[in-house]
Amino acid sequence: MMKVRAWTGLFCGGVLLLMLITTASAQPVYETATPASGEPWRTVGLAFSAALTMAVSVLGAGFAVGRIGSAALGAAAEKPDLLTRSILFVALAEGLAVLGFAIAMMLTQKI
Repeated sequence: MMKVRAWTGLFCGGVLLLMLITTASAQPVYETATPASGEPWRTVGLAFSAALTMAVSVLGAGFAVGRIGSAALGAAAEKPDLLTRSILFVALAEGLAVLGFAIAMMLTQKI
C-alpha cells in the first residue's frame, strides 16, 4: 500500500512539474510579415506541449479520482457522515484536470 501512495505522489508531482515547464518555456508570438525559419517548428512544439499537458493531467486526474472515489464510497458505506468530506477530496483531484485544461488553453493562445 505504501508503494502505491509513493508512486501516486510522484506521478502527481511529475504532472505539476510538466505543466510548469511547458508554461515557462512558451515564448510570446509576435506578428511579422515573413515567418522566421523556425516558426513552424515552434508552432508544432507549442501544440505538442499543449496536447501532452492536457493528456497527462487528465490521466493523472482520472487515476486520482478512481482511487479516491472508490476509497470514499467504501468509507461512506461504513460511516455515512464521511461522504461530504470525501467529496472534497474527489473535487481536489478533479482540479488537476481543470488546471491542465487551463494551461493547455494558455499554450494554444500562443500559437
